[in-house]
Amino acid sequence: MNNNFFEVLRPGINTTYQDKGRFHMQHLGVAPSGCMDQKSYLIANKIVSNQNQEGVLEFAYQGPLLKLTKGKTKFSITGNVIFKIIKSNNKTINGECNRSYDLDEKDQLDILATKDSVYGYLAVEGGFAVTPFCNSISTLSRANIGPNNGKKINLKDKVFFKKDRQQKNNFSINVLSEKNNVIRVLKGPQFNYFSKTAQKEFFSQEYKITNLTDRMGMRLEGKGLENIVSTNIRSEGITKGAIQVPEDGQPIVLLTDHPTIGGYPKIANVISADYDLLVQKIPGTNIEFKYIELKEAEEAFKIYYDKISKDLNNISILK
Repeated sequence: MNNNFFEVLRPGINTTYQDKGRFHMQHLGVAPSGCMDQKSYLIANKIVSNQNQEGVLEFAYQGPLLKLTKGKTKFSITGNVIFKIIKSNNKTINGECNRSYDLDEKDQLDILATKDSVYGYLAVEGGFAVTPFCNSISTLSRANIGPNNGKKINLKDKVFFKKDRQQKNNFSINVLSEKNNVIRVLKGPQFNYFSKTAQKEFFSQEYKITNLTDRMGMRLEGKGLENIVSTNIRSEGITKGAIQVPEDGQPIVLLTDHPTIGGYPKIANVISADYDLLVQKIPGTNIEFKYIELKEAEEAFKIYYDKISKDLNNISILK
């Protein structure tokens, strides 16, 4: 067994192991979980020459402070993140996202904060040495499912990785950030539960993202939406990005760790192509929803997928 590991000197906020997710288990009450920002996750792995399904560490707002206690590795951080590398001789390097760096024994990696965004990702060459559950290392902390006994990373934990650094070169990918606050949606299955006025207001007003936001859901604040049928329905399956409207009329966007079923009417569903954009919006941000048809959503997903593929192929060797 490879005993290369980091020691956790500060766990950060909501630091968990994640990959693409654990699918085909929702009928058993287990949400897919997985990384919140798919694009940042894929880029993190690509930069350190990993397969695109390799597990990473995801953190929110503030990341961990890690000491490389044993071994040497190559790492990347993606998102919009402020971090520094503290070498064993106390030399400090201010890090840049979307490129790889070498870490040696006794070096420290201090992931200070995300900037105007929520989630960041840490990948290491070869991946982390954790045991999958049902073909995924994604942590669903509310259900205690996944590595680390299904819990977030804690102080003094050991974070093991699979192998010593092997790649000689460092790589970078140029990633353009998107500033758009308009989120495209499809109509939900209970769209007609809402009055014509409410339907119009949903697509014309701004909603503020509240502090009541995590991996499970995002509560919004705006003018309440009038329900003219029923504020409760028979519980039915939930999808990522579903926008439920409870009795108070304030929408809740269900996110990656969403419940598997729900009993509130769903007015809309965020399209897959805009999901990464949405989840990186910080509380206090005002967003708008734009209705599009299914064909447009499919075209938007193709553009989104093609752009990620182009970014992943546009990797450069650092001199």
